Amino acid sequence: MTTETVSLNLTRKDFVSDQEVRWCPGCGDYAILAQMQKVMPELGVPRENIVFISGIGCSSRFPYYMNTYGIHSIHGRAPTVATGLAVANPELSIWVVTGDGDGLSIGGNHLLHACRRNVNLRIILFNNRIYGLTKGQYSPTSRQGHKTKSSPMGAIEQPLNPLSVALSAEATFVARTMDAHVKHLADTLALAAAHQGTAFVEVYQNCVIFNPTEWDSLSDRTIRDDNLLFLEDGQPLIFGKNRDKGIRLRSGFEPEIVQLGNGVGEEELLVHDAHNESSHLAYLLSRIEHPSLMGVFRDVRRPTYTEGLMGQVNDAIAKRGRGDLGKLYRAADLWEVKPSADVEARVAGKLSPELDEAYVDELDQKREVPTDMQDHLASASLAVLQPKPPITVEKQTTLSNAIRQMNNHNIGCLLVTDEDGRLIGIFTERDVLTRVACQVEDLTQAVVGQYMTPDPHALSAKMSIKHALHLMSIHGFRHLPLVDDENRPQGVLSFRDVVHHLKENIN
Repeated sequence: MTTETVSLNLTRKDFVSDQEVRWCPGCGDYAILAQMQKVMPELGVPRENIVFISGIGCSSRFPYYMNTYGIHSIHGRAPTVATGLAVANPELSIWVVTGDGDGLSIGGNHLLHACRRNVNLRIILFNNRIYGLTKGQYSPTSRQGHKTKSSPMGAIEQPLNPLSVALSAEATFVARTMDAHVKHLADTLALAAAHQGTAFVEVYQNCVIFNPTEWDSLSDRTIRDDNLLFLEDGQPLIFGKNRDKGIRLRSGFEPEIVQLGNGVGEEELLVHDAHNESSHLAYLLSRIEHPSLMGVFRDVRRPTYTEGLMGQVNDAIAKRGRGDLGKLYRAADLWEVKPSADVEARVAGKLSPELDEAYVDELDQKREVPTDMQDHLASASLAVLQPKPPITVEKQTTLSNAIRQMNNHNIGCLLVTDEDGRLIGIFTERDVLTRVACQVEDLTQAVVGQYMTPDPHALSAKMSIKHALHLMSIHGFRHLPLVDDENRPQGVLSFRDVVHHLKENIN
């Protein structure tokens, strides 16, 4: 992507799609969308050269609302899709929109590698410290002790710090902003757009439904100035409603908050340096929890992944010339496999002369005529076997009761039905041997539903004996249930029934 700004006479409206924006009323996503649409015309990039790529989550609806190209990819994989696109077309301005769940949980691995490779793309991570789309479970950034639907006694895990993660992966541009501070948000997005390489921006975003108070201390006008510090490159770290507080380093490289005055001057404060090649200072700042630091933590220039890759391609061309796929295929050991005459003939669509006589002889051979028994198996229905009436149980029947019924009736299987009498499983002597014997200690407590074979193959009495034999053969079944049109058991067919029938017909 070129860094030169070109006037294209675009406005915010040019980037507003025709899709209805569907987030909860008051959601911080609206503010992020509005500022993104405001910034886009100022970049001097044609809409056809802009792509928004997302994964899964509330934030991932973003591509639908931007009148640019967009890809709604799969859970956590947006950085991977974006990497491929950035390499395939380096002229594109590529934006990955993700959330703390999508980007740091299932997508954490992909996000790390996009950062370390310095792919030329922008990753905007909405952080509301909750899973919003799936209705309020704790996320990788939720505070320890935070009570949610999936952590009713409080989250016990150490939360991830998105900025620290990106800096540890050597992202070359790392920043933080907030949905409620719209001017700072817009300015940060513009800086990220101008960066060459991976630009990672964490946006504190408010989820009004499942975590509405998370950022109150940073948005409440009465107290926010004492809780926020806006980073400025080359300036000391000062904050507070009266700008009378600062951050300095004490021995041991530990930051501490100091009150200015009474012998403490600005010259003692830590001075921000976003362009320092080392990420040590930026990482130190990312670990400060109070006050919350906003702005660009790191902004350095390093070769991008695409630049490195294209450099290797150009070097290879310079040394070896442009590639020839045919030569590459033939560069290693080769074996020539010559087709036989019949294969050549089939490929050509005709038989060679030497094969004509054998082919005609084969056609002239008489086909095997089915025997009377084969005809009988194909035409006779299962009803002629007079299947035994089924013995049914419910899935809550205990194993002791079920096995007792099998012994009392001298049968090898029971059919399991639901409350409406429909077949839901089969419990056989094989299940007893392979799933119950020597594994279940108390047969009076375990129930059939835990050890039955669910959703078994079932046949209609109208089907042929041949069909039943086929199923028994390929699946190794000894019993097959027969059901009516409403899947209610009518009988049980055993392999023994088929054998007796065949003996009678043979004799």
